[in-house]
Amino acid sequence: MTKRNIRDLTKSNAHFKSALKRLPLGVASTFRYWGDDRTIYVHHGKGGRTWDIDDNCYVDYRLGYGPAILGYADERVDAAAIKGMEVGGVFALSTERELIVADRMAKMVPGIDLVRYSNSGTEAVMAALRLARAYTGKDSYILIEGGYHGLFDAAMWMAKMDDWNPESGLDPVKAPYSQGVPQRLKDLVYLTPMNDINRLEDIFKKSSEHIGAMLIEPMMGNCCAISATTEFVKAARDLCDKYGVLLIIDEVKTGFRVARGGIQSLHGVIPDISTFAKAMANGYPIAAIGGREDIMRTFRYGGAAHGGTYTAHSVSLAAAECCLQILDETPALETIAAYGERLKAGIKTILDDRKIVHSFSGHSSMFGIFFAPEPPDNYRAWKLSDYSFYDKMAYHLHDLGIICEPDSREPWFMCEAHDQSCLDDTLKAVAAAVDMTLEQVDEEKRA
Repeated sequence: MTKRNIRDLTKSNAHFKSALKRLPLGVASTFRYWGDDRTIYVHHGKGGRTWDIDDNCYVDYRLGYGPAILGYADERVDAAAIKGMEVGGVFALSTERELIVADRMAKMVPGIDLVRYSNSGTEAVMAALRLARAYTGKDSYILIEGGYHGLFDAAMWMAKMDDWNPESGLDPVKAPYSQGVPQRLKDLVYLTPMNDINRLEDIFKKSSEHIGAMLIEPMMGNCCAISATTEFVKAARDLCDKYGVLLIIDEVKTGFRVARGGIQSLHGVIPDISTFAKAMANGYPIAAIGGREDIMRTFRYGGAAHGGTYTAHSVSLAAAECCLQILDETPALETIAAYGERLKAGIKTILDDRKIVHSFSGHSSMFGIFFAPEPPDNYRAWKLSDYSFYDKMAYHLHDLGIICEPDSREPWFMCEAHDQSCLDDTLKAVAAAVDMTLEQVDEEKRA
């Protein structure tokens, strides 16, 4: 197979061997491990690009799983964060900026009456689920198959597809996707496929007396940006109202990215509770729970417990104030979406020229690529699809200076700082990577 412009990872490989002595898999998060000889260590990022410790430069479409919505080291947000340092950090007391940021969020998202802060998307969703249970007095909840809501036990359940026969008439086995998740939690979880209104209604009819919440990502941030139809989201809203269940829309990845009002605004649906994180502060650690006033006031003594030493940290709040103002008052989101459209058009031309069938899912600011005529509309369809071409192509893209998630479930993320040079470099690399993948597939067939 033809090799083109392969990276030198000498320093990264050496650092990996050293890091392995202190860090499991040599990294601080399992998803940063890309293999013993392919795990990279970042030196710095700027704009839409990242440089590793070997001085390889990459156009970055991972963007920390989406937070760097304006680009790395954005001068505006970083200057605000420096001002936030002057406040003093963390006090276990409140500051005035908590209200300023909450007011901005409420202005942008119609469903937000009150706000509470957390440090990560996982923490925000944990708090939202606890809040829903406290308000309704019901412990069970509905998850959409393929959705991702963070690494906490209650949310880490999947439809196990390995041995599932779609012709059997049975559902896939419900299973945790990590060791260490208590099996007894299984009875609290109801899983349902995306976009299957009849199946969702059946769950409500049979079990709503036990169900306190339905948790949904209308655009699945860890499953190729597979998206709900507006019909499905509105049906979920109606069913929740009918059966006394709270609708939680997880906007950790889509919030303030796909629209100023989040993905809920694109569907015209107002949830009871929403969660936000990634795009709030251009990479500074902050998350939030927002929702209807009567529900949110359940966060009180004697109600649903919520807190945290580092919540509403002065640096993160200052960054969030600046970032949200930019997203709200400038054309940043339009710029990001326009770049995504140009990138998709360029990729389409490359694939069309090679007569490769393909499609896109999601939104122009975060999209998935499929090598099929239509993207799947639920996790089961994705799991049964052939994503091997993408997985091979991603491997070559890394070598050619493009960072995308090597696991095909993760969308490509755009940022405001992606410019024409990023686009030119990306399309040149995509063309080469596609050709290298075609050669690889042909060699594997002949072997």
